[in-house]
Amino acid sequence: MFEERSLSGELDDVRATHAPSALVLDVQRDFETLPSSVAESVLPVVDGVDPSSYDESWIPEGAPETLYHVASDEFTIGAPGDGGVAWTRQTDPPIVLLKPRLEGSPEGFIDFLVAEALVEVGLDAPEHFLGFFGAEYRSLVDATPLSAADTYQLAAALLAAYVGRTTRSVFSEWEATAPRLHEEWVDAGERLRPRLGDLSRDVALGRTAFPDAAELACSAIKHDIEVPTPFEALDTAAYDRYGAEFAVRWAEKTFDALDGDGDGNGS
Repeated sequence: MFEERSLSGELDDVRATHAPSALVLDVQRDFETLPSSVAESVLPVVDGVDPSSYDESWIPEGAPETLYHVASDEFTIGAPGDGGVAWTRQTDPPIVLLKPRLEGSPEGFIDFLVAEALVEVGLDAPEHFLGFFGAEYRSLVDATPLSAADTYQLAAALLAAYVGRTTRSVFSEWEATAPRLHEEWVDAGERLRPRLGDLSRDVALGRTAFPDAAELACSAIKHDIEVPTPFEALDTAAYDRYGAEFAVRWAEKTFDALDGDGDGNGS
């Protein structure tokens, strides 16, 4: 199920700097969330497991079932929205997992995703937005007119923006220390730029669903790219300082404004 992936060059240097004990593993099967019965197959390659859990009172009625699995004290790895790479600090040492869906992707891009995960492991970043929002997740749900699944997507994007404001300073420094990885970071960002120009208008006209727009804009923040209204408020020191509370206030103001424009659902 899991096979250790050897690292070299810049990627190995990133691990040594940010998460020296972490294992990088190729996974034989694709997944969003690995249930405990499957996740425990990682036990032979780690020294121990300490499953995380969250207060289930943070989860509002009607939320996606995935949230209950994530919140429980069962050993689960990954969540929808993780993409081709997932990581966890529930194991000793921490692990970074590469999914089969990455097969065929450019090797440089894969290396950047692994490097990004290693940086996030080293930053002690939240593994899931429940760890970021806590009880404020209920407030976020109340602040939006979105479906449960769309609110989940929005919450994941908001966490990505929050963490991305920190990780991007690391990525920027790679220009001198890891130029190949820095180039991959820049290139990934440049591919986002053409989609940002009309994003505000597309949301207002219903051509782009609000959660999809948030996901795009919050990813752009990670790449240090200027984002349009209303997402530019997330690229501020105030978000660094107030975190989840700020994100909820932003959602309240944003959807109030969309309601005023006659498009309260953003889709």
